[in-house]
Amino acid sequence: MKVHTTNYQNTFIEVAEDCPLTSGEIPPVKGENKTIANIEFEMISKHPYQYSSDDVLFQVFADKNDLTKSEYTEAREQFFSKGQACLRASPLTKRYGWGIHNDESGKIALYGMETPEYKKLSTDKNIKAVKAVRTSRK
Repeated sequence: MKVHTTNYQNTFIEVAEDCPLTSGEIPPVKGENKTIANIEFEMISKHPYQYSSDDVLFQVFADKNDLTKSEYTEAREQFFSKGQACLRASPLTKRYGWGIHNDESGKIALYGMETPEYKKLSTDKNIKAVKAVRTSRK
């Protein structure tokens, strides 16, 4: 079975051009269940450079589908047996003003678009910069 990945190395995902914010905003909690943005933000902000994009996206899937830890290995194989949208399509980069840095080992961290670190990463010639997917079509 072919295994797909969403991981990038030495890449900075910049905020989408049509993001409505000017600084990183913590995604609001809506109701009792966490949103995709809530799960992604919690994982990445509390543990910078600990998880890869694949780790975060699978955890969102696992949480949303109420998987038990014993189901993770088989479910992860199944999940990545087909292509998945990467974090360029994340609500964090599209709606909430967060850039995502992928280091040389594919581990990720968040940077608000208003921060000096965001500006530095988005202009660093030693890493690839890509834009998040736009929300609206032009």
